[in-house]
Amino acid sequence: MAVIYNILFTFFFLLSAPFYFLKMWRRGGWKAGFAQRFSYYDSRFKAGLTNRHVLWIHAVSVGEVNIATQLIRQLETRAPNLKVVVSTTTSTGMGELRKKLPTHVLKVYYPIDRPRYVNRALRIINPEAIVLVEAEIWPNFLWRAAERRIPVFLVNARLSQKSFSRYKAARFLFGRIFASFAGVGVQNEEDAARVKQLGCRPEAVHVVGNLKFDAAKIHERPQIDVPRLLRQLGVPEDAIILIGGSTHAGEEQILAQQFQALKKAFPKLFLIVVPRHFERGRDAGDDIAREGVRVVYRMEISAETQFKPGEIECLLVNTTGELKYFYEYASIIFVGKSLTSEGGQNPIEPGSLGKSIIFGPNMQNFEAIAAAFVKGKAAVQVRNKEELFGVLQSLLTDEHKRAELGRNALAVVRQNQGSIDRTIDMILEKLDSTELFIPEAKGR
Repeated sequence: MAVIYNILFTFFFLLSAPFYFLKMWRRGGWKAGFAQRFSYYDSRFKAGLTNRHVLWIHAVSVGEVNIATQLIRQLETRAPNLKVVVSTTTSTGMGELRKKLPTHVLKVYYPIDRPRYVNRALRIINPEAIVLVEAEIWPNFLWRAAERRIPVFLVNARLSQKSFSRYKAARFLFGRIFASFAGVGVQNEEDAARVKQLGCRPEAVHVVGNLKFDAAKIHERPQIDVPRLLRQLGVPEDAIILIGGSTHAGEEQILAQQFQALKKAFPKLFLIVVPRHFERGRDAGDDIAREGVRVVYRMEISAETQFKPGEIECLLVNTTGELKYFYEYASIIFVGKSLTSEGGQNPIEPGSLGKSIIFGPNMQNFEAIAAAFVKGKAAVQVRNKEELFGVLQSLLTDEHKRAELGRNALAVVRQNQGSIDRTIDMILEKLDSTELFIPEAKGR
């Protein structure tokens, strides 16, 4: 089975390599740490691992990094002698890790899933345990970890019906991997049933809730002064700010069309659009401009930039990691990848800020979360762009309705917090070494 997998992996890796490297080039910053993807580490990194109890946490990209950050902060208080290594796959994920975590937490790129690179990474890092944030499953990595008897934990596991069907069809490949997990933290009973069907041992499965509700609690010093930036754009202090967050192709144009129609009745309306992938910024901005909306790009704004009131109608944020800072000043938030594309984006972050939220029909990747918000009257789910326009019009007219949605959203987030501690309990129960813990933390 391993031979067949490696032949297929090599074939598809070579086939996709041009696209893969083009994507890295477009995102920028790909050269720094590139050798780490082949498990070549510098002497400083190796020295940081010497004579340490190492825990390896893998967070694929930005969303998982937020969870990993919260996990690490809690772990360091309860097991201070653990040396944490955190890996990511994308340059945007690495950028977030470097911003959010101190230098003593070692940060690397995840190795390409070839036996040679995986073996070298595991030999050098030599972790006592590995934590995978969400269902990031690479067979060679996990086969080699099992051979070395390294306990592997899967946390915040979530399986959509599509993912479940795929894994189930390939159970001949993944069944042994799922059975090898030392612990699996799932979000709900439905996910628990699914991972058990895929081969996870029942005693290893723990329903802990969704870690993203806890990750929303992270408080950081803002990297940008949003009010000052808005003043530079000539936006009045009493403006009504509509944000399209993590938008995908087609959604920017829809928001621009509806903004133009709504602006006639609500002259204080200002639009901020943040594409999910910043490299789409220019295309998204062009779509907005074609609808007659006067747009400026975040990357073009300097300390000397100053526009007159009304001169700019839309800010296109073509940077990474700044969405949360703009969310704080939103009046209404549309959560992207939910109208013209499938999957949706995470509504927890705007919910934790007590904002009124709208998303489209396609929230497959956040199905349980979206359902919780809708059930708690904490968000409005629309079926199409026509309904979106009607809901926007209603919320813009009714400030009290916006406030009520925001209060309900905050309540839903608070009701679902606590999963970080339950997840750490699951991990530390397996790492039963007295050298790792402070006395009052062990056995909480």
